[in-house]
Amino acid sequence: MAAGPTNVKADEIWGSLSVGLDKILSSTDKVSAANYMELYSYVYNFCTSTSTNEDPSILGNRGRNSTANQGGAEFVGSELYKRLNEFLIAHVRKLRSNVTETHGMELLQKYSDIWKKFQFSANVINGIFSYLNRHWIKRELDEGKREIYEIFSLCVYRWEKELFVFVDEPLTTAILQLLLSERNGESITTSLVSDVLQSYLEMGINDNEDVNTHHVPVQRPKKRSLNVYKTYFENKFLAQTEEYYIGEAQQFLAANSVVEYLKKVETRIKEERERVERYLDNSTLPSLMKTMDKVLISDYLDRFRTEFNIMLQNNQTEDLARMFSLCERVEGTLDVLRKIMEGHIEQKGRQALLAVGGEPIDSKVYVNAILTVHKQFGTLVANAFRNEAGFVQAMDKAFTSFINRNPITEKVTARSPELLARYSDLLLRKSPKSPPEAEIEENLNQVMIVFKYIEDKDVFQKFYSKLLAKRLVHEVSANEDFESQMLAKLKHMCGFEYTSKLQRMYQDNTVSKELSVKFRTHAKDKSLNLNNVDLSVMVLAQGVWPFSYVDTCTIPKVLEAALTEFEKFYIGQHTGRKLTYLHNMCRGEVSCNAFSRKYGFIANTQQMAILMMYNDADMYTLQQIVDTLSLKKESLPAILTSMLKVELLKIEGGVVTPATPLESELHLNKDFSSRKLKVDLSKAVTRTEVRKEQIDIQKDLDEDRRMVIQAAIVRVMKMRKKFGHSPLMTEVIKQLSVRFSPNIKMIKKCIDILIEKEYLARVNGDRDTYEYLS
Repeated sequence: MAAGPTNVKADEIWGSLSVGLDKILSSTDKVSAANYMELYSYVYNFCTSTSTNEDPSILGNRGRNSTANQGGAEFVGSELYKRLNEFLIAHVRKLRSNVTETHGMELLQKYSDIWKKFQFSANVINGIFSYLNRHWIKRELDEGKREIYEIFSLCVYRWEKELFVFVDEPLTTAILQLLLSERNGESITTSLVSDVLQSYLEMGINDNEDVNTHHVPVQRPKKRSLNVYKTYFENKFLAQTEEYYIGEAQQFLAANSVVEYLKKVETRIKEERERVERYLDNSTLPSLMKTMDKVLISDYLDRFRTEFNIMLQNNQTEDLARMFSLCERVEGTLDVLRKIMEGHIEQKGRQALLAVGGEPIDSKVYVNAILTVHKQFGTLVANAFRNEAGFVQAMDKAFTSFINRNPITEKVTARSPELLARYSDLLLRKSPKSPPEAEIEENLNQVMIVFKYIEDKDVFQKFYSKLLAKRLVHEVSANEDFESQMLAKLKHMCGFEYTSKLQRMYQDNTVSKELSVKFRTHAKDKSLNLNNVDLSVMVLAQGVWPFSYVDTCTIPKVLEAALTEFEKFYIGQHTGRKLTYLHNMCRGEVSCNAFSRKYGFIANTQQMAILMMYNDADMYTLQQIVDTLSLKKESLPAILTSMLKVELLKIEGGVVTPATPLESELHLNKDFSSRKLKVDLSKAVTRTEVRKEQIDIQKDLDEDRRMVIQAAIVRVMKMRKKFGHSPLMTEVIKQLSVRFSPNIKMIKKCIDILIEKEYLARVNGDRDTYEYLS
């Protein structure tokens, strides 16, 4: 055999190396750099030496079948690894004798001390044997040798097999006893637990070997398995934790309320989390928290649910927040709590609206009652449940339910959207009691909160459109900016189509103001005789405004000249257009000099016509008024009520009803007086008129809905070509739900109408399937 580079026998090298290793493992002194390099050189010389006393029996077949250098190198690597392994076995067994007879704190202290020393020494030895790691050990591992470890892993492996397995039970018991003491409020040496458990984790370094892939890097640190840690400590720790908290929970609840129990659970979970952070491995946290959740929360959910309802009743925000934080840790638990809260909000909402009172319902009181409930529970959901999506959704469901179905809507189905529209009108209409602008803006935002929950948004649109039209026509809008803001909010929530007519109305209003100015200029330039009438006209696009022509009465002659001249002026500018006057929507101011003071009366067309008659006489019978002005007898109460109320006119009995005889005399009150110089007679709106307006809107609404439903059906069928009855109903309801809750009977009726119009047909042989006829 060829001589090695250093010509030093392996036995001699090992002799010197073993002395150095014994010093490293036994002494508390640090290894000097010189000693370290000397030992490293011994390992290097041993590995590069092939001089083995030239004993062929030791080399075996490998030596004879390989080149001299390769066979020798393989042998000396194996020999060095074998000698080191035997050396470590002997050393660890010696260490074992120091701890096998000890228990409790003494065992922990001794184990910790010798482990820290051994771990440090193992790292030093690993560095000294790095040449062996990089060459021979790496090659052995690459070839699939499972019993070969890098040197640090070998040290830890020998620690586990020659020491740990002999003391694992008393060692783990001692750790668990310390943890139990800490749970009971005693102080412990946490560093002792941490050091001991560190050895459990280090022993997992050898549990990651894969049978098929052994390309394991020999450079430390190496990924550790948690097998030893979990088997010998964590499983027992979790079992102890479960047993401990089962007992504590039962005892605590027997003597304390659920509210106090929640505080206790919160504290305990926090303590256990901190315990893991301080001296346990982070991998324990998920399993520990799962155990805590089961024992302290899941097992008591029935009691939590009962208490949750009581907390809601008492508005215990802080306690609700604590219960939410704990229950969200257990999957599926919050679903029940959300359902309880939804029912509670529904109940409170209905109670609030029931307290609003009977007819006539004040829209402001009604909407404010809803907003009060919303503010209360909106704050609760934000503070107690952190606006968690499920609780927000549950709140929205509750509000949608009681706003659209409550004691008031039971009498009139679409009452909520109507009252919300009337409240909006109240905010946007001129009034001496109007709040500051900042408050109006905030109130409009509040309106949109309620609007979000309205199911029949088309009902709101109908009433809002009617009320907006009246505001614009009668020039009683408080602020144009607020009108525009409200339209923008509705458009943002419902889309362009929803507000297209409303925006067109607003445009007509602007154009009409400019038109009136042009007409006055025209009349002045042409010196037209308008009988001293200052005329302002609004030109409304037909089909956009919610007004229809009503045959009212004979127009006073004083107005005829002005109206005729305007018509000539308008048609001259817009050839081919036709004007139809809506006298029922007109208002004017009539000056009166018949009394001690000069008064101005704001009146509608019929009222103006009646007042103008008193220029010729002081008394007329109702029959004379009806005949002269071509009025309908049924309209007299609505026209005369306000004039009788302010005592401008007088009649026997003081009021006019449908039963009042037409022979009754209506006198001008010559002693009339009022603190106001301008008296508005047009504002009086009887309950009958309101009811008639509701009926008319509902009638228009039904017709509009039929058209919208038919359009939706055609849209779906045009895309599907053939579609079953049930899926067609589902798809149509889905499309229409953003505007209103469609009636099933109406959808079926619309399908039949479309079949009659030959847009659809039933498929032959399958009556429940329709096909689109293009």
